[in-house]
Amino acid sequence: MNFAAVFPGQGSQSVGMLKELSEAHSAVSDTFNQAADVLSTDYWQLAQNGPAEKLADTRITQPLMFISDIAIWRALQQAGMPEPTVVAGHSLGEFAALVACGALPFADGLTLVKRRAEIMATAVPEGEGGMAALIGMDDEEVIKVCADTTGARVSEAANFNAPGQVAISGHIDALEKTIELAKERGARKAIMLAVSVPNHSSIMNDAGSQLVTLIDAIDWKEPAIPIVQNAQASAPADLNALLKSLRSHVFSPVLWTQSVQALKSNYNVSSVLEVGPGKVLCGLGKRIDRALPHQPTESPETMQAALDALAANA
Repeated sequence: MNFAAVFPGQGSQSVGMLKELSEAHSAVSDTFNQAADVLSTDYWQLAQNGPAEKLADTRITQPLMFISDIAIWRALQQAGMPEPTVVAGHSLGEFAALVACGALPFADGLTLVKRRAEIMATAVPEGEGGMAALIGMDDEEVIKVCADTTGARVSEAANFNAPGQVAISGHIDALEKTIELAKERGARKAIMLAVSVPNHSSIMNDAGSQLVTLIDAIDWKEPAIPIVQNAQASAPADLNALLKSLRSHVFSPVLWTQSVQALKSNYNVSSVLEVGPGKVLCGLGKRIDRALPHQPTESPETMQAALDALAANA
């Protein structure tokens, strides 16, 4: 059976996450302990005790979600999961996918993701940047409404999450203008998101330049498993192409709808496992293709159900 492993990014964190899974699979605590040794921060205590506002700080969220995704990945391996046909990750989740496919060492990934979070957090002055969600508009309509409100201040389509569900990114005042125009043009819903960083917009160009040095200092490996990357919604031809895509990752749109479609059309996957906390990607998967089942793995019960389904269809 061909199946994909996909890794969520920011927004899937919650206070108390992975507690039950850690009691059932030692790989979870082992991963968090390894991360604490590398980063000198106890992210497990942060995850268990919060508060939620602290977990929402991108400087905490990014390393925390990266560690959590890999902890669940290792727990799945510990439980006997076969090797997936292909992997992918949503935004930050792409870095976990890079570890899973064998291209990026976990310890290097920890350092890279932590620094990525710090650079992104200071990319614009506090209160200047953010993101919004536009619901009920075609991708082309979202791109047009952003273009019609972008001038010196930026509003850009950033995350193509599912049909009719696109996140936009940029300067707060430009986003607010885009929201108003989107409502006038028929958006079912248009709201600001609780995100203080203009992720995946051109405002992040300087942040991307700073990250290139860190990316190029890592001893990367050719992926052992194909990885569909966000920026192209396709797997790179080789390591050079992978790194070229990754260098622009922070300021390139996330083509998630197209990425999920590529998992099915290019790799003939018939099942997708969401390897990380929460069920955000499972929800998006239903909007993208109801005939392609997505299964969560964040608890002992959901993980076992996912593994049983794979075994039954092997």
